[in-house]
Amino acid sequence: MDAEKVIIHSRFAPNGTVVEISERPTGLDPQDWFNFLSYQAADSYQALAGGRGVFRLTRVAVDALKTEATTKAA
Repeated sequence: MDAEKVIIHSRFAPNGTVVEISERPTGLDPQDWFNFLSYQAADSYQALAGGRGVFRLTRVAVDALKTEATTKAA
């Protein structure tokens, strides 16, 4: 049985900053969550057209990353 897959969508402003990103933990702004994911899961990122991109991860990995990001932000 395959692990549940999660797609984290991100949307960028024309200047390259992140304006929206899904699965964002409380307390982190969109850019900080994107930066954290970029350092921890860069190999799962795919750039898309139109100022968008996605991270493709398992639910277990997303939950672990959210916990780690929240801990480091505190």
